[in-house]
Amino acid sequence: MSEGDDVVVDGSMSKTLHSGLRVLEVLAARGEGMTITEVADAIGVHRTVAHRFLRTLEAHRLVRRDRGKRFHPGAGLVSLAEPVERDLRSSALPLLEELASRVSATAHLVAQEDAERVRALLVVEPRNASVHVAFRAGQLDHIDRGSAGLAILSARPPVPGERPEVTEARERGYAVTFSEVIPSVHGISAPVPGHREGAPLSVGISVFDLEEQDRLAAAVLATAAQVARIAG
Repeated sequence: MSEGDDVVVDGSMSKTLHSGLRVLEVLAARGEGMTITEVADAIGVHRTVAHRFLRTLEAHRLVRRDRGKRFHPGAGLVSLAEPVERDLRSSALPLLEELASRVSATAHLVAQEDAERVRALLVVEPRNASVHVAFRAGQLDHIDRGSAGLAILSARPPVPGERPEVTEARERGYAVTFSEVIPSVHGISAPVPGHREGAPLSVGISVFDLEEQDRLAAAVLATAAQVARIAG
């Protein structure tokens, strides 16, 4: 399921614009090129309609077509996304670079997107590791899966039926998960403390083993506290 599947289009919304945005969502979610027919099937429209959407988006550089006539997200999306939390991302980048280098693992800054999802605002890969986890900024995950979302949930008061991992994260200050977002990968994330006008945040790392969990968690907690000072 891609991120727009659960959007209910009511009379106050443009169905045409909704369908056009769904094209961008399915292309981003697929991670590889799609034909016009595949796009049409994915968003539930006729091939001719999908072609019009794609040609319009292509004219705005929001999608691009390869030599095999398959469509991909376009470079124009970068300029649209760049202003999102620009100040926060710019200020947090050196902190996450330092964290990634310190623990030799991929570091990430994640924000709550809505009631059910979180989005990666920053993903920083380590320069000093021969093997590391790779994923893209902008990735959406369920807030109840993975250490980043669980850390954000742990900053809230307890609620009936919450996952035990959320309760544990609230008690120790950080969340730990395994193989929930990326197979065979551990996540360690801490909520960014304090209150801000924007969405709740968490700082975390993705690692292949937890032999030094205390050291890794301490590094994550320290970075979360640093981010809190610049995000307030």
